[in-house]
Amino acid sequence: MKEKIRSVLALSALFTLTCFAVFLLHGKDSSLVFPSVPQQVVKSYRSVFGAMMDHVWVKKTPDVSMETAATSEPLGPCPDTPPSLVGPLLVEFETKRSLELVRKQVGSLLQQGGRYRPPNCTARQKVAVIVPFRNRSQHLNHWLYYLHPVLMRQQLDYGVYVINQDGDGAFNRAKLMNIGFNESLKEYDYDCFAFSDVDLVPIDDRNLYRCSDHPRHLSVAIDKFNYILSSKTAFGGVSLLTQQQFLKVNGFSNTFWGWGGEDDDLYNRIIHRGMSITRPDAQIAKYKMIKHGRDLHNEVNPENAVKTQKTAENIDTDGLNSLNFTVKEIMKDVLYTLISVDVRSP
Repeated sequence: MKEKIRSVLALSALFTLTCFAVFLLHGKDSSLVFPSVPQQVVKSYRSVFGAMMDHVWVKKTPDVSMETAATSEPLGPCPDTPPSLVGPLLVEFETKRSLELVRKQVGSLLQQGGRYRPPNCTARQKVAVIVPFRNRSQHLNHWLYYLHPVLMRQQLDYGVYVINQDGDGAFNRAKLMNIGFNESLKEYDYDCFAFSDVDLVPIDDRNLYRCSDHPRHLSVAIDKFNYILSSKTAFGGVSLLTQQQFLKVNGFSNTFWGWGGEDDDLYNRIIHRGMSITRPDAQIAKYKMIKHGRDLHNEVNPENAVKTQKTAENIDTDGLNSLNFTVKEIMKDVLYTLISVDVRSP
């Protein structure tokens, strides 16, 4: 008899949780838009409820359009510490996420081109998020699914720019980021630039995508490296510079074809110009990397290591002031602005 009562109670609890999740997922409140939840919450309910919680969204105030906000009373500044941050997040890449699914789940508060502005306060910084890209569609879907909610909760005035290298020539990540800097400034007066690889997703939203008085390295602790900083001079993965800082170092070098070296060269440029880099605490600056093989036409280039030893010789002539490329297409999706470019591969 006792076993039957336990079974009935367990089924009743499961039914109640299921109804609760369905209510959240299909309720009329369009402000339920954030698919990342605190990691500790999910770990506490690893069974059916834990699986459902991966799709329960953190409640947020309904959006106010940029046009409406521009004509209303001036808003006060956003708090230095965003109030809706939740800390450690559950991030997984096993789920298949189509672009259409991501649009439905995180696109309702975005403006065309992957633009967002907090509705109730004035963001402390205007951030252009630059993503160098080629042939990584599934990675991009994961990245958009997780990053938009994080950036919204951080109360940033931001836009996402995916800079796609057209053709199948040697890949040039650094040149794509220079292009993203130039092209994004044609649209908005961004004062901070976040350069992010498409395969890196933060697993703690307290790691703020905001620039500081010095160039800032965010991807300090990556799961691939057992959450240990790879070197004291590391500056790759996810890095932030203000407009003034990026101009001061003349951007990235344009001559790093293939894999490797461009981040080391940028670090050298920063030091050469009398600046230093800062990093957030490794306890919150954690990232999960999407596993993948080496991309075709992005093989390790042994010549790049030699170039990093000549930064001082090249910084004044190789960079933003020598950038040459051709824009092939600009496409505006609600999740991002895609700029396809010919980088004139050798």
